[in-house]
Amino acid sequence: MAAFAAAVELGADGLELDIHLSRDGIPVVIHDESLERTTDGRGLVADASLQQLQQLDAGGWFSREFMGEPIPTLAEVLSAFSGTLSLNLELKEFSAGVEVLSLLRQHPDAEFIISSFDYGLLKGLRSLDEELPLAVLFDGGSWRQAVRFANEISACAFHPAGNLVCRRMVSACSKLALPVSVWTVDRAEQARSLVRMGVSGLFTNDPGALRSVWPGLVASL
Repeated sequence: MAAFAAAVELGADGLELDIHLSRDGIPVVIHDESLERTTDGRGLVADASLQQLQQLDAGGWFSREFMGEPIPTLAEVLSAFSGTLSLNLELKEFSAGVEVLSLLRQHPDAEFIISSFDYGLLKGLRSLDEELPLAVLFDGGSWRQAVRFANEISACAFHPAGNLVCRRMVSACSKLALPVSVWTVDRAEQARSLVRMGVSGLFTNDPGALRSVWPGLVASL
């Protein structure tokens, strides 16, 4: 939550966050499926109850300044930022998607998009909701096939890795009215190049710095 608050202060338009389910089926905000890298816990997120997860330190790995920072629930994030910032919710498991949809219904003012590298997951979510805003994440393989899939499921955005973006990709997406937002871009030089290609937004760890490149750019932390 400290990182999200910093993004707001730096002028970000949105937040990108990853979601996993606790053992008791609660959507929690943590990048990895395991606990070791970003907390003082061990094992899988899915093997720990929400109560156990909330006792962990999720900030000390980054800096002593943030020691004691807890793992937030998605409900806490929605309560804090719905109606203020757009939320990019990255999912890894279909079961998490079902729980997230249920929770989102309790926050009708939330501006969000659900993204995933798992195209089967995205296809499954589309079958549950024809209007659900979905984004296709892309990190390798045929971008043409990925863009074609995005069009087939009526995705509202295409999210490729920064090193894979090319003018032909952006042009193909433009013809389909499919906005392209690129991850993860922290260098101003790269950001300028992508802006010239015509991308719609960037995911970055430093939204304040990239605001100077393009003040209207979607900068997410």
